[in-house]
Amino acid sequence: MFLNTIRSSEGARKKSKRVGRGIGCTLGKTCGRGHKGQKARSGGFHKVGFEGGQMPLQRRLPKIGFTSQIGKYSSEVRLNELNGLDADVIDIKILIAANIVPIFTKKVKIIKSGELNKAVSLKGIKVTKGAKEAIEMAGGQVEV
Repeated sequence: MFLNTIRSSEGARKKSKRVGRGIGCTLGKTCGRGHKGQKARSGGFHKVGFEGGQMPLQRRLPKIGFTSQIGKYSSEVRLNELNGLDADVIDIKILIAANIVPIFTKKVKIIKSGELNKAVSLKGIKVTKGAKEAIEMAGGQVEV
């Protein structure tokens, strides 16, 4: 196969209409644009969504959804995820190194989900009320 032999398949390219060639082709004189009006003029166009001055649909409908910028830098960690860590004192750097939270995380909160089987000490990490009880039951402690 050579570049000079490549051709599009049969029927892939439709021939454009030849307008302004007399009354016999039904596209003579006004060329299928009708009489007068904005769409009949050359360069007569309007922006996408324009409704003749009426408030356009995309502006009438309410905006939906919201992405919190704070949420980008904060993460939640379950109790059972702490079981796999070897460190006795756990902070954000250890969680990032263990690939439990993303690299750009600045705030971490431990939530009560699952069970904690070993005593761990948390440093600089927020904890929910239920998770704090579970950590202390396992023999660990929470430093603020």
